[in-house]
Amino acid sequence: MTEQRITSRKNPLLQQVKKLLSSRKAREEAGLFAADGVKLLAEAVRWYPGLDTVILSDGVEAEVPESVRLFRVPEDVMAFISPMESPQGALFLCRLPERKTYVPQPGCLLLDGIQDPGNLGTILRTADALDIPVTLLEGCADPYGPKTVRAGMGAVFRTQPVKADWAEVKTACAEAQIPVAVTALSRRAKDLRQANLRSMAVVIGSEGQGVRREILESADGELIIPMNKRCESLNAAVAAAIVMWQMKQ
Repeated sequence: MTEQRITSRKNPLLQQVKKLLSSRKAREEAGLFAADGVKLLAEAVRWYPGLDTVILSDGVEAEVPESVRLFRVPEDVMAFISPMESPQGALFLCRLPERKTYVPQPGCLLLDGIQDPGNLGTILRTADALDIPVTLLEGCADPYGPKTVRAGMGAVFRTQPVKADWAEVKTACAEAQIPVAVTALSRRAKDLRQANLRSMAVVIGSEGQGVRREILESADGELIIPMNKRCESLNAAVAAAIVMWQMKQ
C-alpha cells in the first residue's frame, strides 16, 4: 500500500479531521466521522465497511485495507490533531451510515435525551454485547462523536443505532401492538422484574430530567428498578444495563 506523508499542520485533510472531531454539524455535512486509537482502528477494519482514511504517526503500525487511504505524519503533528492528551498514534475517518427507517420490534431500548457521550457510548457497548436494538429519540448525544465512539469501544462499527422521533416511534409501536414502557420513579411504576420486557420497548430518560413528560403521558406503562430507599436514582447507563439484562431473561 502506498503511504502519503503529511508534515504541515495546515494540511486540508488535517484541518478537516479537527473539525470532524469537534463538530456534529461538520460530521453531518461531510457525511464522515473521525475516531482515534489503534484498538478502535482495528475494530473498524474488522467490522465497519465505511472506513475511508487512516492517519498514522511515525513508528505506529496497523493493518489497513488496500481500499483505504493511508497517510503518515510526524508525532508532533499527530499530537496537534489528536483529541487525546496522550495520542495513540492513529486517527481515522469513516463514512456515516445511511439513515435507517425505524422498524418497531419488541425487546428494544429507546433513549430519550441521553446527552452525555460517555453514558451513550456505554449504553451502546452494552446493547451490542447483549444484542439489544437501540433507537435514539430527540436530544441524544451524537453516537458518532469521538467521546461516544471511544466510550462504546467501537460498538457503532458493529451495530448502528436508529434515530427517530417519539411521534413516529409511538405510532409504529401501537400499530405493531408493542407496548412502550418508561422507566420512572413513581408509586404506580411496576417492578421491572415482574414485567415481560421481551415483549416491550423500554424508554430510558436523560440523566438530569428523566423521561420527557410528553412520553410519560402517552406511554403504555411505567417501570421501576427496585433499589435501596436512601438512593435517589441510578446513572442512565447503569439503569439501561439493568433493563437490557432483564430483557434477556
